[in-house]
Amino acid sequence: MTGRRVLFLGIFVSILLTYGIWIGGSIPASITKLPDQGLNWYYWKLPNPTFWSRATAWGMYLGHQFSIWACILWAQRSQLKYKSALHPINYLMLAINGAFIALHFLQTYIWYDALAQDTSIWTSQGAVVLLLVFVLILETPRRGLFFGNSVPFHQQFLQIIKLYHGYFFSFAAIYTFWYHPMEATLGHLIGFLYMFLLLLQSSLIFNRTHVNRWWTFTLEITVLLHSVVVSLMLGQSKWPTFLFGFLGILVLTQLHGLPVGISTKRTIYGAFLVSVLAVYGLTERGLGRIYEVTYIPLIEFGLVGAIYLIFLLIVILMLVESIYRFIYHFQTK
Repeated sequence: MTGRRVLFLGIFVSILLTYGIWIGGSIPASITKLPDQGLNWYYWKLPNPTFWSRATAWGMYLGHQFSIWACILWAQRSQLKYKSALHPINYLMLAINGAFIALHFLQTYIWYDALAQDTSIWTSQGAVVLLLVFVLILETPRRGLFFGNSVPFHQQFLQIIKLYHGYFFSFAAIYTFWYHPMEATLGHLIGFLYMFLLLLQSSLIFNRTHVNRWWTFTLEITVLLHSVVVSLMLGQSKWPTFLFGFLGILVLTQLHGLPVGISTKRTIYGAFLVSVLAVYGLTERGLGRIYEVTYIPLIEFGLVGAIYLIFLLIVILMLVESIYRFIYHFQTK
């Protein structure tokens, strides 16, 4: 089968799986939860976790994680080439992801609890944010960071990101997938649909579909829908921050990796500006809070800069160590 056919089939199956979570939602919804305790609290977890609720969640997560990491390692060592048809490793990864998705269904309906019981809510959100940041870096040679302009990243830095991004991306997707029980709230449903699509993407390594720019753009922009829906579901007033923050990254960066003309880009620029002014100028939010639209771009681009600075610092430290070793060796002679 071709990767394109599997992609469309996988999207259809992901929608069916999400529908399945919705159909079975009355089972996890019946679990008694503790009262919500604020921003740092994750509501959907057992008040009294058991050994088996923890053991099944962590055991299945680790089995899922290391299985996919092993597949990525094997694929890299085999030096596979990109092609339209699937490699055997793609079928294996699809099978592994499918099996652990089924196990997560069972684990939720029997033991309910997931990794949220033992880890902070910020770890799951942080993993997804870093995934998006690494995508920005990975796509820089093709689309730049700001209005299509190239960024002079060191080539070794880009090579490291390209070589190891699969391991981190699979961690971010699989950890987040096992962080949440399969609840049927709108936020959970969209979130699990997004995780299913990311797992599908990870299964298509070394296939041309894996690097299709419209498909990868869809994966990047889906986080906008999820963040806005979750904000509205929780009764928060921060939805414009998420909406225009992620749209801002679309305008600044993602748009310039798509095969669209300058007239289309100008239309999108205008629609973005008009929408921002309408929401902040014609509602109770007021233009005085328009700075909120910069939060997400500043976080993501700031993390890009921070990661690159860490790389440069490591390079400098290695250079200093080499110089020190050379001087020490010279003096001992």
